[in-house]
Amino acid sequence: MALTGRAALIAALGSLPVGIWDPGWSGLLAVNAPLAMACACDFALAAPVRRLGLTRDGDTSVRLGDTADVTLTVTNPSRRPLRAHLRDAWPPSSWQPGTETTGSRHRLTVPAGERRRVTTRLRPTRRGDRLADRVTIRSYGPLGLFTRQGTHRVPWTVRVLPPFTSRKHLPSKLARLRELDGRTSVLTRGEGTEFDSLREYVPGDDTRSIDWRATARQSAVAVRTWRPERDRHILLVLDTGRTSAGRVGDAPRLDASMDAALLLAALASRAGDRVDLLAYDRRVRALVQGRTAGDVLPSLVNAMATLEPELVETDARGLTATARRTAPRRSLIVLLTTLDAAPIEEGLLPVLPQLTQRHAILLASVADPRVAHMAKARGNAEAVYEAASAAQAQAERHRTAEQLRRHGVTVVDATPEDLAPALADAYLALKAAGRL
Repeated sequence: MALTGRAALIAALGSLPVGIWDPGWSGLLAVNAPLAMACACDFALAAPVRRLGLTRDGDTSVRLGDTADVTLTVTNPSRRPLRAHLRDAWPPSSWQPGTETTGSRHRLTVPAGERRRVTTRLRPTRRGDRLADRVTIRSYGPLGLFTRQGTHRVPWTVRVLPPFTSRKHLPSKLARLRELDGRTSVLTRGEGTEFDSLREYVPGDDTRSIDWRATARQSAVAVRTWRPERDRHILLVLDTGRTSAGRVGDAPRLDASMDAALLLAALASRAGDRVDLLAYDRRVRALVQGRTAGDVLPSLVNAMATLEPELVETDARGLTATARRTAPRRSLIVLLTTLDAAPIEEGLLPVLPQLTQRHAILLASVADPRVAHMAKARGNAEAVYEAASAAQAQAERHRTAEQLRRHGVTVVDATPEDLAPALADAYLALKAAGRL
């Protein structure tokens, strides 16, 4: 319970004539006694806070950058109307900076024996689970002089999912996939390594595709058609170690890797391949296996929502052993990790043959666009030194990438905006070449 600003203002205004005409205890008592009685009556008429019933419903998940509405239902079982200010507390990252005050505070009036709803609109700025904190209610009397105040805990969780901004590239990649399948109206014959069917020869067909045995059994020349490999296993491996915590622009490298993994998963599931996910640093952080094509993308998004970079060095041997257990048969293993020289040369390269002897390996890494910008800088001595440092960093990445390619690894090194489409293109190229 607490006095309101209105009560303090009345007390201050009442003290002015007392100080002028009747300074002393009698004057103060003449002003404050009625005010105290009014406050006591106001307190008695204010609806009790502890007896209120509070329940929640609304959104339980939202993509990063979108809004989620959580509705709080307030039930007033008392015989007095509730006039209240309500604060619905959530973590600071549940709103855009500077909007927490307006987003979390509400005014409501609930007649006796009735219920009312208030909606809190969240706009989270980080991935993960956002847990509702306490609900604080300040109940006012009819005069607005004295208040009752109390808190309630009304649990609710909103899971903030990755934004999947690279979904805009999916239609163009699916069109390329249909071209590989030969299922478009353009003049392509279909690419791939799996036999699909026989059809009649038309001018322009590759003569190496003629099936002479089938031709001998019929009057027309028959050619074989091919389709890309299907029902292949793809394992997406997210490195959640310390290198994934490095920020590129406004987000850590892990976020760009997750966005690229989601685009690849959506494309591969449409292509008829099976997609699994492994997130690892020194232990398994997330594992998604055995999902159907329609369920794989929601499962991956939900698993990635709570992933955060761990400030530990990734255990390359443990990652390799876990990947081999997760993919016991030949698979395409997509490693989303760093191209920094030390983690690759000291960690991954010594154990890489354990993967390449059975699996096809595709490594994708997030490049910092600021390094390329620094490499072009000129104009003064400081800019020249920055350009030299950036050129040295680029040369080290290129050398590391060449080392990986000599081991048979396909390497994709691109900026956060270009990583997802570049990784999808690399997957389609491997699929067309029959290397999955």
